[in-house]
Amino acid sequence: MTDVRPRRSVLYLPASNARALRKATTLPCDSLILDLEDAVAPDAKPAAREAACAAARADAYGARELTIRVNGTGTEWHADDLAAVCAAGPDAIVVPKVDSALAVQALVEAMVANGAPEHTQLWAMLETPGAMLHAEEIAAASERLTVLVMGTNDLAKELHAEHVGGRQPLLTGLGLALLAARATGKAILDGVYNDVQDLDGFLAECRQGRELGFDGKTLIHPGQVDGANEAFAPDERAVEDARGILAAWQAGRDRGVVTYRGRMIEHLHVDSARRTLALHEAVTGRSS
Repeated sequence: MTDVRPRRSVLYLPASNARALRKATTLPCDSLILDLEDAVAPDAKPAAREAACAAARADAYGARELTIRVNGTGTEWHADDLAAVCAAGPDAIVVPKVDSALAVQALVEAMVANGAPEHTQLWAMLETPGAMLHAEEIAAASERLTVLVMGTNDLAKELHAEHVGGRQPLLTGLGLALLAARATGKAILDGVYNDVQDLDGFLAECRQGRELGFDGKTLIHPGQVDGANEAFAPDERAVEDARGILAAWQAGRDRGVVTYRGRMIEHLHVDSARRTLALHEAVTGRSS
């Protein structure tokens, strides 16, 4: 429980944008996804691939987790992307539209064949109805797969759903993916919020994601980083409660019943308190 890596804010950046890559060295986000896919025009993809791999080798991003999103399996760029990114050795390789356990296993085999270092993990994007229905199989397919990333824009498109406040059309899929992540011990990231001008809507969706159980949120603009960091970190009240619960548990361990502020405390509350404090310590250590 002590090894909790914050992924409150995970920012997509087009790897073709040199200025954005430089600015990212100063942003307070927990993780970066250097994008070779949607954010990069076809004729710019080879140069973007080279820039992303150079950034991974440069180790200029400090404690920020550095990942690279390759183009999807079956595209003309996928094989070259995967070979180059494996050689560069980022913290993780993000792959879009993963929809089966077999796809995960094939990706892991390709990573090994291309010499990806052991520290380079696989992050799978879940973006289709099929991926939602097979989320547990996908998540359990390999230990190298450590993070599930929700692709909510593509999911809405596939469902013929509308983007509405509260995301009612997507909640079934989000819930299935969350269950799969928790059942298999994986981290899971919420999808992006598209309107970078709508701060209130963005913060509401961050709160919803936190309440549902997501570990953090993927972002499309640096202006969204602070809001996500605040929403997905324990607040002062949560930290105080966690410390109080652990103190009460320690003091009352020889008694049959332990209470804190009138509430009965059980092992599940202790486990949650320990995770809250571990995340708080990881977050404050990163910002100090």
